[in-house]
Amino acid sequence: MPSLRVLVGCEYTGTVRRAFAARGHDAWSCDFLPAEDRSNKHIVGDIRHMLADDWDLLLVAHPPCTRLCNSGVRWLSKPPRNRTLPEMWDQLNEGADLFSACWNAPIKRICVENPVMHRHATALIKGYEKPAQIVQPWWFGDPQFKATGLYLRNLKPLVPTQRLNPPRPGTAEHKAWSKVHRASPGPNRGRERSRFFAGIAEAMAEQWG
Repeated sequence: MPSLRVLVGCEYTGTVRRAFAARGHDAWSCDFLPAEDRSNKHIVGDIRHMLADDWDLLLVAHPPCTRLCNSGVRWLSKPPRNRTLPEMWDQLNEGADLFSACWNAPIKRICVENPVMHRHATALIKGYEKPAQIVQPWWFGDPQFKATGLYLRNLKPLVPTQRLNPPRPGTAEHKAWSKVHRASPGPNRGRERSRFFAGIAEAMAEQWG
């Protein structure tokens, strides 16, 4: 199998990058944050500046989605405390611009991960298409709930690799599986919620690499 040049955008943890590198691919990550694993295959900066550098595969692991996803649409009409409506709409436009740039990048095979978006966001994205599939981490061996939309171009939907049996609602185990949604407020909440799931990363590298 030939080696691919893979760009993993909006990832500081290296989870997806390492999964592809372990299979012999020339994989790089890019984020505004430095690499958590201090890898020299990480670019600190704006992924939009890297999209024309002759990649074979683009994976945008977790673009900023706070203003794009359905769960955040309420803030576009009534902003949170100490924020203004113009700020909310500016953030929406910035998030949509980033998604649109990645989705329309001059790269043959593309996957952009994002929750299901509201109508204001989809109207701003050039060439918007619905996600090709919605996956859950527990389909790939990670005991967590988080519906994740995969927007795919020239890639087949992922095949589940290790389906777990979800616990019953109301149990302590069910609450533990929901830790992403139940994360405590704080300065690191967004950063921790953006961590990619190792099982999905391994499936991507195995099935798309």
